[in-house]
Amino acid sequence: MDVDDERRGLLDEDLTGLVSEQDAYLSKVKNRNLYLATFASVLGPMSFGFVLGYSSPALPELMNIADPRLQLNNIQASWFGSIVTVGAAVGGLLGGWMVEKIGRKLSLMFCSLPFVFGFTVIIAAQNVWMLYIGRALTGLASGITSLVVPLYISEMAHERVRGTLGSCVQLMVVLGIMGVYLAGLFLDWRWLAICSSIPPTLLMVCMCFMPETPRFLLSQGKRQEAVEALRFLRGPDAPVEWECARIEDACDERGSNFQVSDLKNPGVYKPLMIGIMLMVFQQMTGINAIMFYAENIFEQAHFKESDLASVIVGLIQVIFTAIAALIMDKAGRKILLIISGVAMVISTTAFGVYFYLMSSGASLDLLLMDAAGEKPHTDLAWLALASMAIFIAGFALGWGPIPWLVMSEIFPVKVRGFSSAICVLTNWSMAFLITKTFQDMMNLLTSAGTFWLFACMCIVNVIFTMVFIPETKGKTLEQIEAMFRGAAGP
Repeated sequence: MDVDDERRGLLDEDLTGLVSEQDAYLSKVKNRNLYLATFASVLGPMSFGFVLGYSSPALPELMNIADPRLQLNNIQASWFGSIVTVGAAVGGLLGGWMVEKIGRKLSLMFCSLPFVFGFTVIIAAQNVWMLYIGRALTGLASGITSLVVPLYISEMAHERVRGTLGSCVQLMVVLGIMGVYLAGLFLDWRWLAICSSIPPTLLMVCMCFMPETPRFLLSQGKRQEAVEALRFLRGPDAPVEWECARIEDACDERGSNFQVSDLKNPGVYKPLMIGIMLMVFQQMTGINAIMFYAENIFEQAHFKESDLASVIVGLIQVIFTAIAALIMDKAGRKILLIISGVAMVISTTAFGVYFYLMSSGASLDLLLMDAAGEKPHTDLAWLALASMAIFIAGFALGWGPIPWLVMSEIFPVKVRGFSSAICVLTNWSMAFLITKTFQDMMNLLTSAGTFWLFACMCIVNVIFTMVFIPETKGKTLEQIEAMFRGAAGP
């Protein structure tokens, strides 16, 4: 059956004239295999979550270990945590090259190798440098994963479920973090590394049975393979020739090879600037600072089990990221970013007030000392706990998952690898910069000043969202691309 026959078939069933070709097509789509392919690919972000969370339970052990060759001092512990971001920045650049050269599927399969090798080096570590190398390798894999998986999902999924499935990337990251926190309650650092190598091993195996994305196949001129991939993803009843032709028309119209001169095109530089600023603002919300302070805040609130406190933080992240995933395609990206930003403005401002009152000394005593002469910071513990809970929930609802989702939606197919690599590099470079300079900021601006700076950045990101970020809910990737070019989409 050719495209015209399929189009007539779609319109014949549109007896009321109220349903578009697109809706008629989507009514015939079965999502089972799409969900399977998404599940296989998000084992990558779960592995990435295990990497991010690994240092929290492992570091206390490694700093107090009996073996002097493996024992970490404060500076070495700082590098053990932050070298992942350096590896991930390099991984982002490598991933941008890989997705264009070998495709989305093979890039995803190959990125499981440095995950497994990295954790193997950690398991076999005989000195501190082996620990560093293992962390750098897992960081490299995390950078590739953070680029490839959002692309893979956005190019497979149709517009009705793309937001939900794209949000599963961040959901699996926070599930991985919580999983490693939970495992850390029962396992030592070596066994924890063995457990952490299971998700990437499963990723490699599962991806063997999943297709390449139809858009990449069409960009390579492999039309028959693209049709077969669509048939697998959309089910036997969907007239996939129609969708294939629509994607093909968009590819033909824009050409397929990226050149530096394309950066002068508003259809390229506008989404690129939006993608870069989303990544900058995500890191400037202060998420790393809050997570850095989490244990101290729980201790000041007389919550002695700091390990369990980490699990509670992880649980809040999982719950609100799951809520974001469920409502993403109904509420839309823009409104969730605004709600998320406002929640973080309130919570970081309250954090600043908390630290200001904590450091006020005499004036604080006058304000808050009760008849029993109890220490004032005990009374304020509720403010810190409430601020942290609101911040983490707000971040998980919007600024956690959405920058990665929007990055995967807004770039034209021919610059998708390059533009995504720039965004991932920006994100991880900012993460490294903020992690490394955080203590200097605290010394220069004080704790209160630092959190008020984060609050100001959150205000700016809310304004940026309202003015510059387009709503991509319910639009095909081709329609989003046309929107930036100022043309009508297919």
